[in-house]
Amino acid sequence: MLLITGSRGLIGRSLVKRLIARGIAVREFDVARAPHEDTRDPAAIATALEGVTGIVHLAAVSRVVWAERDPGLTQAVNVDALCSVLSIVSGRQQRPWLLFASSREVYGEPETLPVAETAPHAPLNVYARSKVAGEQLIEGAREAGLVANIVRFSNVYGCTGDHEDRVIPAFARAAALGGAMRLDGPENMFDFTHVDDVVRGLEVQIAAAAGGEIMPPIHLLTGTGTTLQALADLAARTSAHELDVDIAPSRNYDVARFVGDPERARQLLGWRADIDLATGFAALTDAYRRVARRPDTTEEALSRAALSG
Repeated sequence: MLLITGSRGLIGRSLVKRLIARGIAVREFDVARAPHEDTRDPAAIATALEGVTGIVHLAAVSRVVWAERDPGLTQAVNVDALCSVLSIVSGRQQRPWLLFASSREVYGEPETLPVAETAPHAPLNVYARSKVAGEQLIEGAREAGLVANIVRFSNVYGCTGDHEDRVIPAFARAAALGGAMRLDGPENMFDFTHVDDVVRGLEVQIAAAAGGEIMPPIHLLTGTGTTLQALADLAARTSAHELDVDIAPSRNYDVARFVGDPERARQLLGWRADIDLATGFAALTDAYRRVARRPDTTEEALSRAALSG
């Protein structure tokens, strides 16, 4: 039995679906699914861990802007709750392994691109600092004998149930339905990774951890950078509408440029990203069109579309 915290998030939904399709028993845990499934509650976590052999810890205040607005909640969810999980696991006779979801944000504004996993931590914002603290907790747990590994994500996209103000969902929705696109720094560049590729990589990491393998931190990303201007141009080519573009300056707590090095994932996991941005973006745009044609275009409908791919 695997425990997936944050099971109703973008990555969590797709991962749960994939694991169940593989016949793997999964226990979901997400405050969005049930109010008592809160990682800040040690008793709830202890109950959820009964009979569990492994944990994929995705639960987090997962967006930079949210973390800036509420640093206290970010500390409680991203750091203190992880500390509680590790404490409970360490006290068990049969200790489950743990895979911790981190972020490219830990590197801050890198001096050179692409960024390897060995690059130093230089967090720029509250969210990034919480992920650095989480990685430090994982490293401490490993020193104490726990099988605990770190995976770092970069700008994951691919479902209509995602937050509509994230850049790729916002641009894909505009491409599908018309409207304006906001560019917070047109030359800002990121490594956009499709969620289907990410969950394939997670499946390999799960198998490795289940076998007792301790790995260094690993990127699951493409190694290809795309500027926001290039993304807007892609949206314009994909759309049947005239799209307005609003140019805005970058926020002072945002990383402006990031491209990761995927070589470690290739060497250790035999994994690489297969879905290029043009293909993934077009598929997401089509998904928004399908949702819009439904008479019940509600949050529930968006969630169903996300789960069905």
